[in-house]
Amino acid sequence: MPAIVVIGAQWGDEGKGKIVDHLAERAALVVRFQGGNNAGHTVMIGDTVLKLHQVPSGITRPNVAAVMGHGMVINPPALVEELEMLESHGVVTDNLHISANAHVVMPYHLALDALEEQRRGPLALGTTKRGIGPAYTDKVARRGLRMQDLVEVDRFRRRTAEALERVNLELTRIYGAEPMCADDIVEQYAPAARRLAPLVTDTSLLIHEALGRDENVLLEGAQATMLDIDVGTYPFVTSSSPSAGGACLGAGISPLHVREVIGVVKAYTSRVGSGPFPTELHDAVGDWIIERGHEYGTSTGRRRRCGWIDLVSLRYAARINGLTGIALTRLDILSGLNELKLCVRYRLPDGTETCEYPLDTNVLAQTEAVYESLPGFEEDISGARSFAELPENAQAYCQRVAELLGVPLALISVGAERNDLVALRWPM
Repeated sequence: MPAIVVIGAQWGDEGKGKIVDHLAERAALVVRFQGGNNAGHTVMIGDTVLKLHQVPSGITRPNVAAVMGHGMVINPPALVEELEMLESHGVVTDNLHISANAHVVMPYHLALDALEEQRRGPLALGTTKRGIGPAYTDKVARRGLRMQDLVEVDRFRRRTAEALERVNLELTRIYGAEPMCADDIVEQYAPAARRLAPLVTDTSLLIHEALGRDENVLLEGAQATMLDIDVGTYPFVTSSSPSAGGACLGAGISPLHVREVIGVVKAYTSRVGSGPFPTELHDAVGDWIIERGHEYGTSTGRRRRCGWIDLVSLRYAARINGLTGIALTRLDILSGLNELKLCVRYRLPDGTETCEYPLDTNVLAQTEAVYESLPGFEEDISGARSFAELPENAQAYCQRVAELLGVPLALISVGAERNDLVALRWPM
């Protein structure tokens, strides 16, 4: 009963969408298990670029069931827009299934998110202002609305009115904002509720039945390990658990079903928003990587912070997730650099060096990266389909990353196209 978890091993934006899309060719289900439309997965099919925010990457495979698990927080109107975008590109969306237990991002969640970021001023976390944090807050406080509430009109109206009794006090008395009206929210969400109602179901049962038939199931994480609410660089994290531990909870299956955990690793490092970033580049090389890699957020359009690959944080991610393989992405972006650097240790504020990731965010903010250098490569690698076809220096770089992580290479992405991949082994 094979379940394969595919997660980001850094701070997100590693190219998980492409990896999941590729692996989905051999899967029966692709399950997105957490997050909301604060995430962005890009899948390129020919000349068509599909930017997905809530829908699982497997939606592009018509024979694969795409599942939105109960660990997600869903913005219904935004989801309908995404489905319409996909349908306009000829993508069939009838294979989408939405957990009845997934929580709903409400209009007041977006308002509270933006107001709280504004209140923080220079200490702002750099959220996407998509209401994700407040939605998860309501979930944990046991006052959230779920998709099963949304599709029952009378229940949705009553639950919304009940929620606004508290929310409007917060909006008006803490932030000095205007109160919201339950009828307005119900009217705003009604078209999406009608559109999505036939898709809402018990997805945990759906997944369990597929595993019982010995079918391959992909569990797709959004964001990444270093943004995990528990094990990431808190408080500069997301509000859910995008690590392997969150996959089973968010999908509703036993950990005993998981056979592989594939960590998606960008050949360099990037992150969006605030927080410590030991290998961040503030020079011409950093700008070159950003522009060559078009490092701007899929969901927000924000310019990403970029730097050399950080093997210290990646070893931590490998340990936390129990990685059985890595998918190394965006290797092609490094083509043209004479020198490639890998962060192999940290120099702590007291001058000592360590190979272990410090959990104290204040210490992390003051660490310096200690690098190992390898020669770069100039060749266009997008046509490579086997490891032997890669330039020697590119091979050496990949091998050194795997060696320092202690995790074998499974896939290498060598270009933007769907099939620009080198498969060293198939996880399924």
